Amino acid sequence: METGELIKKVRKIEIKTRGLSNNIFAGQYHTAFKGRGMAFSEVREYQFGDDARDIDWNVTARMNRPYVKVFEEERELTVMIMVDVSGSLNFGTVQCMKRDMVTEIAATLAFAAIENNDKVGLIFFSDRVEKYIPPQKGRKQILYMIRELLDFTPESNRTDIVAPLEFLTNALKKRCTAFMLSDFLTSQDYKNAMTVANRKHDLVAIQVYDRRAQELPDVGLLKVRDAESGQEFYVDSSSRAVRQAQADWWNECETRRKDIMTKSRVDAVSVRTDQDYVKALMELFSRRN
Repeated sequence: METGELIKKVRKIEIKTRGLSNNIFAGQYHTAFKGRGMAFSEVREYQFGDDARDIDWNVTARMNRPYVKVFEEERELTVMIMVDVSGSLNFGTVQCMKRDMVTEIAATLAFAAIENNDKVGLIFFSDRVEKYIPPQKGRKQILYMIRELLDFTPESNRTDIVAPLEFLTNALKKRCTAFMLSDFLTSQDYKNAMTVANRKHDLVAIQVYDRRAQELPDVGLLKVRDAESGQEFYVDSSSRAVRQAQADWWNECETRRKDIMTKSRVDAVSVRTDQDYVKALMELFSRRN
């Protein structure tokens, strides 16, 4: 992409997504994703109803009466945004490509994070971790991330959900809030990797999909290209059996995805490319409040 064109697109994304973060989300992001870590603050005398696990035995021994540790919630978060850059995201039939919507959602979340004074970083993944931008604070970091979201070219077109989850689990020592943005259209079993990642971090899954993955229109013979393998073939969309096969495939993928999210206890939301992602994010936030 030409430098001038890229700068214009970055600015356009910034104006839209920063406005959404400031005006629409207000304090809902902060409430939904407040610091989950607890930092030691002080000790005080034990009171009826206190958790016995919080007793500070050293102070108790010195004072000859029970004292408990008091913890404060750590308000500052580290936010990681994990973005699927595989070939299947370069698809869209109605208003925009899946990748365009993923970019806007990622930028909106990033601005919400810095408004809350959080550090924010980025992980691009295909069937491998393509790029890792370590978390930092500030507008400069967000603009760098938006530029990469708009102009990044992955080495691979294929998808592997496990690889970035394992990277997240191993690379980030401190607990973080991680948003994984993908279409999740894979036959891969990533439940264990998602469960482990969610135990260590606060993992949220955001599915972005196109309506034509859900249902094939009856428009006759279609030339189709598999975005991940590059294979081209013809599909007779006028055939009821073909349309049913597409619907069955979608339902199978969705059943698998929902089952994995439920069993791994990961908060998840889905948004279609012709729908309002703000509404979907607000629904996610309200569920966590």
